[in-house]
Amino acid sequence: MAFELPSLPYAFDALEPWIDEQTMRTHHGKHHATYVDNLNNAVAGTAFEDMEVTAILKKLYTVPDEIRAAVRNNGGGHANHTLFWETMGPNGGAPSGPLADGIAGAFGSLDDCKSSFNAAAMARFGSGWAWLVARLDGSLLIYSTPNQDGPYTQTGDTPLLGLDVWEHAYYLKYQNRRAEYVENWWNVVNWDVVAARYASAVG
Repeated sequence: MAFELPSLPYAFDALEPWIDEQTMRTHHGKHHATYVDNLNNAVAGTAFEDMEVTAILKKLYTVPDEIRAAVRNNGGGHANHTLFWETMGPNGGAPSGPLADGIAGAFGSLDDCKSSFNAAAMARFGSGWAWLVARLDGSLLIYSTPNQDGPYTQTGDTPLLGLDVWEHAYYLKYQNRRAEYVENWWNVVNWDVVAARYASAVG
């Protein structure tokens, strides 16, 4: 079964003014679609074409050498972007319940969590992602990864939210002002989705 580009769970202009409609259309319909097409081409005729993309990434070492780089880059791009779209929504807000407690316990406060996350996003040279993940013991951790690498290849890490800091994610609106994009992005985080991922990760 071929991998497919997922539909957005909101309209292309739903994240205005923080993320503009043109960026959403290009990012989703061009960049993400290309990752999906390239992934399908890479795994066609192999056992991996019938697996979930995150399952492939968790066992990346089993992918044959001749297609491993393509699967890593394009499979990562597909998985990362799918989570990215789901993590966002038009209503914003703040975490509550166990997730809020977990963030407070790990970082001191939501503001401190955001500061650490923003620092990770800004410290990533070139293209990549910033992540908030839950570890096997339920603890929370922030880090960044290059290119389309992500937590799926890290044993036991469950991504709760991820921010795309490739220039294509923000350049049409923010040009070189990554810091402004990173700060504004918090206005569109769908904390209900993040909380559901956290609840699933910690059992």
